Amino acid sequence: MERLQKVIAESGIASRRKAEELITSGKVKVNGKIITELGTKVSSKDKIEVNNKPIEKEQKEYYILNKPRGVITSTKDEHHRKTVIDLIPTNARIYPVGRLDYDTTGLILLTNDGEFANILMHPSNKVEKVYMAKLNGIIKGEQINQLKDGVEIDGTKVSASRVKLKKINEKTNTSMVQITIHEGKNHQVKKMFNAVGFQVEKLKREKVAFFNLKDLQSGEYRKLTPKEIAKVYALK
Repeated sequence: MERLQKVIAESGIASRRKAEELITSGKVKVNGKIITELGTKVSSKDKIEVNNKPIEKEQKEYYILNKPRGVITSTKDEHHRKTVIDLIPTNARIYPVGRLDYDTTGLILLTNDGEFANILMHPSNKVEKVYMAKLNGIIKGEQINQLKDGVEIDGTKVSASRVKLKKINEKTNTSMVQITIHEGKNHQVKKMFNAVGFQVEKLKREKVAFFNLKDLQSGEYRKLTPKEIAKVYALK
């Protein structure tokens, strides 16, 4: 059983807020009866009509994409730049789960399933996100420990659950560092490294929960398997 306004919104004919307005204004029927009470629960067997027209529930779709640099993590862009939605040919109203910066590459999930997206994004579920960062400088153990202990960004203390130095290049004065976080704050990884004195030259997200980029080249995507979808629902 799901809330009536959620079912209407997921059908693609209106936003959740607009769906609520349609209900309270008496424009929604369930099994031929006008419903005006918000929060009414319905099942897949119920016949729902909006303005006397039956709605069809949108099929759920789930994708994993290896986002290239220079692609916007959004459903549309006012400057007409390419978005992650442009890379996946579907008529479903999918949207990205979380976000990656314009110049950040790597793993992003997309779906039209709000509950699935919320499980992955909600802080209480502590879903791991693993990034590989190229830094302008040679990071030391002291700074790595600072990242693990916690640094302040935008007035909030955040910490990395793991930080691993993968490689240093003294000729170019750069470090390759793998960092794992649970939150998903705006520009978080870049701001964390800034807090310990480093600029991030390149950033790639390698993992979200148990998802990785295996066999996916830049710009490539695939549908999730039923087993993967079930594993996400098991996280809540």
